[in-house]
Formats: sequence, structure tokens, C-alpha cells
Amino acid sequence: MAGHIISIVGGKGGVGKSQVAANLAIAYANETRAKTLLLDFDQRACGDQNIITGLKSKKTVKDLAEFNGAIDPRSILLFTADHKAGFSFIGMNTEQVAASSIPEEGLGKALKAISNIYPITIIDVGNELTPLALKALEFSTLIFIVVTPDLIAVNQSKRMYSDMITMLFPKDMIQIVVNQAVNGHPVSPDVIGKQIGKPVFSVIPRDDASCTAALNRSTPVLVTAKGSPFGNGITECVRKLIQKSVLKTLEKLAKPENVATKSSGAEGEGENKARDKWTELKARIHKSLVEEMDLKKQDDNDPKAKIILREQTKKTVVDLLGKEDTKAILATRDDMNRIVKEILDEALGYGPLEDMLADKSISEIMVVGPKKIFYEQSGKVKKSEVTFTNDRQVMNVIERIVAPIGRRIDEKTPYVDARLPDGSRVHAIIPPCALDGCVITIRKFPDKRLTYKDIVKFGAMTEEMADFLRISVEAHRNIVVSGGTGSGKTTLINMLGGFIQSNERIITCEDSAELNFPQDHVVRLETRPPSLEGDGAIDIRCLVKQTLRMRPDRIVVGECRGGETLDMLQAMNTGHDGSMTTVHSNTPRDAISRLETLVQYAGAGLPQKAIKEMIASAVHMIIQQSRLDDGSRKCLYITEIGGLQGEVVTLQDIFTFKQEGMNKEGKIIGKFMASGFIPKFIETLEKKGYKVPRGLFTNK
Repeated sequence: MAGHIISIVGGKGGVGKSQVAANLAIAYANETRAKTLLLDFDQRACGDQNIITGLKSKKTVKDLAEFNGAIDPRSILLFTADHKAGFSFIGMNTEQVAASSIPEEGLGKALKAISNIYPITIIDVGNELTPLALKALEFSTLIFIVVTPDLIAVNQSKRMYSDMITMLFPKDMIQIVVNQAVNGHPVSPDVIGKQIGKPVFSVIPRDDASCTAALNRSTPVLVTAKGSPFGNGITECVRKLIQKSVLKTLEKLAKPENVATKSSGAEGEGENKARDKWTELKARIHKSLVEEMDLKKQDDNDPKAKIILREQTKKTVVDLLGKEDTKAILATRDDMNRIVKEILDEALGYGPLEDMLADKSISEIMVVGPKKIFYEQSGKVKKSEVTFTNDRQVMNVIERIVAPIGRRIDEKTPYVDARLPDGSRVHAIIPPCALDGCVITIRKFPDKRLTYKDIVKFGAMTEEMADFLRISVEAHRNIVVSGGTGSGKTTLINMLGGFIQSNERIITCEDSAELNFPQDHVVRLETRPPSLEGDGAIDIRCLVKQTLRMRPDRIVVGECRGGETLDMLQAMNTGHDGSMTTVHSNTPRDAISRLETLVQYAGAGLPQKAIKEMIASAVHMIIQQSRLDDGSRKCLYITEIGGLQGEVVTLQDIFTFKQEGMNKEGKIIGKFMASGFIPKFIETLEKKGYKVPRGLFTNK
């Protein structure tokens, strides 16, 4: 008689499904005294079961899928590791690349043989319905969705349950297990059952102490603390399955086959086939193109040479397409023009990113592997229909970006900060750090430098606020621009830089040069990564120290994120007034805390009060920039630092933005308000004869 397979799946990460799976295997071995097998199919959390069980199998799931011999009680011993608790184990590959290339059809054959060897097989499937996971579900008698009592986990589990039903898995085959349950919790098992639309089958109490202790010892909970609340919950679940003969009842149900290929539907399958043929044709032409032409010899600095090379390449591509049977793929002249352009863009430019880089309405481009490209347009993130051919093409684009500026990216240093010729900021990270393929993030640089008039026109601040900031910059106030990622800090500091008098010497220090000041006398410094030998790196802190020997009137640091903060504050305190920098934080008060933390990165061992005194003395103003829910960027606070009172740095808001609601189009409604407070330095300026209109600080 064939054995049963139970698959354990989590609606989201962190629900404890791996611990549930491992301990279910032990509970079945204890209760039935029969051979039990635990398989790790989780391709994301590679090797988690090795830690939970304390075992390392002789061979992996990938080896099992690629095994060409017959799988029988003797040959299966070549793969398994046996636990003293009575179960056998075959683990997942610990390397992401190997884990992602497991042939699911081979595993299907293995599972069919395994069910004739082991009465019970427990599979830790993971948190996603990948092709490998779906293959496990096809051979399963029972599917447990593990969920915790929090609304996000419940919502994700509901989505997963709905997806399985859509794929024609019988409802009775799918059961809900609540893990980490707490008596009296508002998200009770009854609430979870109603939300998902399926009564909860079993409840496992929350038992952090036993679970943590077991993990630290790399031993399952049922070995270290069998009588614990978690252990009892697992055992009760298994006894319920045995006593009610659940598996015998479920084995009669008809289960779907080849779910992975059917789940996209007939229409989607047709579209995918057409897209695959298009992609395959592009890949063949590109390969032939590389064989016929040396594309690496192009001169990036010679525009004429670029045009000539593109025309030569275009002619070669058309000739290669003429040798292919393209009638079914290239039905019209437009199709022909499109595929030629895509191949040329990939061979000589930035591939599918070319059109997005040319589109002025797109402000950010985000690539996640070859098949997913997202972009930000009008403050909203959208998914592009165009994709790369494969991961190699994405890697080619990254190398094409970093090579001209002397940067490198490889397995030793799998990430890089770079810039495009127009100044756009580029960050790239590749496997093994990026699990889904090469990742590129491009923050586009505007064609023309934005002035304060543009920023006022966009509604980021009022004219009164811009006038006040002009006065502050001209009065040599030390300014910190605070904000989150993508909030417009660099744009704002570029605007502030435009207010600096043309007779002053400005020195900028950045990781990747982005600041673009209109003055003639600007010295731009940029960090340098280490060489192949691992030495020669020059960081921001080193650059800030160099600026002090270069007779600066103003020092502008693109972003403070480490020990350079101490050097920046010292420079502000020693005659370099009018300096500027940016930090990541959510409010002016948070910016002070962030500066305190960053100063400690310098390792100088300064006491907390000394750091606060330095900040209160060095920084005069904090400007809080933010990206709101509707995608708009606004200056939420302009705040003056008043000094130190006791242990607290005093802050006084000068201008604030007050949100009042949202209109029908989803745009935020609000207004900028002046607090009425007159900054201290205004009186000093007036004594020097500088006329400052007091109307700036009143609300019209």
C-alpha cells in the first residue's frame, strides 16, 4: 500500500512552518512507530531544516531529482541522514543558485517512488507556490497551511488557499494549522477560520522558550522538550489525523496534475509561448551577433564611432534575421523594426531600459531579475511589459554602466554604486546576494537643474520658504537636509547650492557624484572602491579630511552615513560655516538622534553630552523633506536648532506643512504654515544692515 505525503506550506515567512514540519515528522514516528521521511523543498530558506534538525543529509534534494537510477529502500539510503528520534531526512542545497535549478519533473518521479518506501513523508514546501512546491502538492495526500494570529499572515494564507482552489486542489485536502496561538488574542482561531473561509484543523500554542532553546541546540522541540506546549500541540495534531483516519479518507480524492503548467490558463499559455519564441529568437540572433562582431571595441567617447557601429550592427542583425524562419513570429514590419531595436539596445545600450531612460516622465527604474522591470511615473510605481532576454543581458547592462567610471562588480564585491553619463544615480547588486537575479535601481537625473522656482511650482514649498532658505544660505547657516529614500534630499540640496554666492569656493564629497551646482568654482570629489587586491579604497571620511586642506568656503557632503559625520561637524564648528549635508531620518528630532549615532561610528569614544553639544553648536537648521502617500515630495519642516538645554537639543519649527485630507484623485490637500517664530540669526543680520522682510514669518 502506498504511503502518504503531507506538505507544509506557510502563507508568509516567519510563521514557523519549518519547525512544524520537522516536529510533525518526529510526532508521526513516535505515534505510529513507522518509518518517516522529512524532505526540505524550501528554495528560499536554503538549509533551514539542517539547523532545525541538526542533520546534514548525505545528498541533497537536487541530487535526488537528478538521480537516474531506481529509487528503492536500498538506494534511498545513499541520500538520507537518520535522526535518533526515528525519522530520515534529505535536505535542500544550501547554495541559492543550485536550489533554484532543481528539475521538478525529476522530483515528481522521486516522490512517486518514495511514497512506496515510507508510510509517511513530510515536505517543508516553503512560502510560495513555485513549480517545485506545486510538484510536491500534486503528490500530497494532505496540505497544511501554517498561519500565525496576525492579520497579514491571515491575509496571505487566504490568498494562498484561494490560489490552490483555483488550481483545482480539493478543499478537504487543504487544512489550516494555527501556530503560536495565544489565549485571549483578538485574532483567535475562529476569526482566522472565518477570514480564510476554512475551519482551523489544529492549534499549536505559542512557546517561544522551548522553540528558541531547541533552535539554539539544533535539535527539534520534540527531542528537547516533548511535554512543552509546542510539543503537545504537534502531538495532538498528529493524533487527530490518526484517530479520524484523515489520510485514508483524503487519498480517494482526485488531485490535479501538472499544475505548474496549467495554472496560467490556456490564454496565458499561448501568450507565454509567443513571448518565449520572441525571446528565443532574440537570444539566437544576439549569440550570432557576438560571434560575428567584436562589440567591446566601441569607443564610448566618440559619438561618430557610436553611430557608425550602430549602423554596422543593425545591418548584421537584419542579415541574421533573414537567415531565420521568422514568419510565425514577425508578422508585420512593426514587429521587424521592434525586434531589431531591442537587439541593438541590448547589444550596444541598456537594453529595455533605453526607452525608459529617454522618457522624461519616468523618475526611477527598478529591475528585479530579467523578467521584472518596475518604474516610477508621476509618483506611482508601475510594472513594465518589456523584459530582458536573460540574466546575462542584465549583467551586460550593469557592466556597461560601471566600466566607464572605473568601478567593478563581481562575486567578491557583488554590489556597486555608479552613475550614468547624465549624472543619474545607479545601484546594482548581483547573485549570490540578490536571490532573484541581478537587481538594478536607477534614480534618474533631470535634464535641467531644478531651481527654487521649479520646486515652488511643484508645490514642494512656498515662495516665502524658498526666500527664507536663500537668506539662510547667504547668511552661512550650517544646514542638514533630512528625509527618507526618494524624498528629494539631493534635489533640495542642489537647490540650496544654487543660492551660494559665485565668489565662494565649494568642495563636494560624494559616494557617487550627483550634486550639480551652477557656480564656476566647484571642486567635486568622489569615493573610490578597493582594487582587486582589496586595498586603495577611499571613503567619504577620507575625502572630508582632504577638503580641510583645500581652502574651502563651503563643504557639501552628499550624505552622512558613518564616521565622516564627526569630521563634518568639526568642520562646521571650526570656521566652515555655510556647509551642508543630508541624513536619513523621518523628523528633525530623529535627525538629531541619527547624527548622534553616526558620530559614534567614528570610534572616538566621545560622551553623549559632548556629542549633543557639538551638534547643537555646529548645526543651525534642519530641513525635513518627505515623499507623501500620493507620490508628491514636500518640505514638511524647516526647523532651527536653538542650542542645548540640559540633555536636550532644543528645536523650534519655523515653517511646517499641515495635511488636511485627500481629494477624489488621491492627491493630498494641505497648506504650509509659518509658526510666527523669528529665527535668532535674523536679528544678527539686521544689525549688520541686511533687510529681512518680517512678512516671511506670517501666514497670509
